[in-house]
Amino acid sequence: MSSNKNMKPFQTADGTLWGVEIQLPGSSSANVIFHHPDPSTSRKDRYARLDWRGPEAVDVTGHLDIAKVSATLSEVAIAGLFQRSMPVGFGPPAFAPA
Repeated sequence: MSSNKNMKPFQTADGTLWGVEIQLPGSSSANVIFHHPDPSTSRKDRYARLDWRGPEAVDVTGHLDIAKVSATLSEVAIAGLFQRSMPVGFGPPAFAPA
């Protein structure tokens, strides 16, 4: 896993410890990136889109605070995002989907 201090750890049922990072915040959504612990490749990284329902979502000129979004994500919310996540890269999957 990358050493980015803004990442939250998330462990899947198979024991893989992913790093969860919030990127590209808009006014009402952001990308949630799941970084695979294998540092030799980013092909196994995954992403999901998070729809934000807070008061910030009505200000179309604003951007979500990454730290606030990260702090409010529970393990259950992260697990749900991981279940619907998709590979970041192109081409055939780096491993069999769960």
